[in-house]
Amino acid sequence: MFAENQKILSLSGGVGGAKLVKGLTHCLSPEQLTVVANTGDDFEHFGLRICPDLDTLMYTLTGINDNKRGWGLARETWQCLSAIEQVSGDTWFKLGDKDLATHLTRTHLLNEGKTLTEVTTELFRKLGGDANILPMSDDLVSTIVETTIGDLSFQHYFVREHCMPTVTGFRFDGVELARPQNEFLTLLRGNDLAATVICPSNPFVSVDPILTMSGVRESLIQNFAPVVAVSPIVAGKAIKGPAAKMMQELSMPANAGAVAQYYGDLLDGFVIDESDASHARFIEALGIKVLVTPTIMNTLQDRIDLAQQVLQFSKSLA
Repeated sequence: MFAENQKILSLSGGVGGAKLVKGLTHCLSPEQLTVVANTGDDFEHFGLRICPDLDTLMYTLTGINDNKRGWGLARETWQCLSAIEQVSGDTWFKLGDKDLATHLTRTHLLNEGKTLTEVTTELFRKLGGDANILPMSDDLVSTIVETTIGDLSFQHYFVREHCMPTVTGFRFDGVELARPQNEFLTLLRGNDLAATVICPSNPFVSVDPILTMSGVRESLIQNFAPVVAVSPIVAGKAIKGPAAKMMQELSMPANAGAVAQYYGDLLDGFVIDESDASHARFIEALGIKVLVTPTIMNTLQDRIDLAQQVLQFSKSLA
């Protein structure tokens, strides 16, 4: 499909993105695939550095994630959380006992002076992973959801408030000063990149934090490698998360065509589900090539099949 010396870049958020990345790891060698994860969702809780999207990727790729809940670790226990509830009641963010080990170790290593890149690599290898997962930056960026009840950090909006407040906009605190992770930036500006795949993650709060960093969007456009995105909206609904709700509240149609239009001139190709085939003509009128294929990933084989389709489509656009 792609030669061994050709590199594929994947931009990913959490659950939806991790599913496609899992498929990509079955189609590409660890040397071919670089996964850049959103860290705008990161925050500090009980003095611990929590990186939800990085953790979801690590847990999914090593097969230790909880498929039923869609987040966290399988066969988790909650003794620490129960004790916290007893003494403080501050349990809106669910920290499992095994999951705590990740956050404790990350925080300890960061306090020792290691970068988030170094810490992520160390944690992932110890969990048994061999893919190349990178944070979008070693600098702090915080996604703020602007709502009708005031500005909320992403985790407060998403977890504590259950996405209930009406969204009016977004901003990314610290993004002006954040430097894209070094390996990520080198790949963007080099000649080895064969394609960039934007996973079916929320375009506003999972992908935009990455694209908004200085030079990222411009480098993706200037690089000869095609940029292909997979729609996170299927038949007017988000498979996971609040993307469709956000679109409606921002006066955007909650459909695949609107997502393609939002990404705009960044894209060379857009992948939509068979149920959204009627949007293909609108998207192609934007100058974006379209692939219509099943995109719902319920099984591992679904993930592999979609990854193969996306890679073949990307190669056809090169």
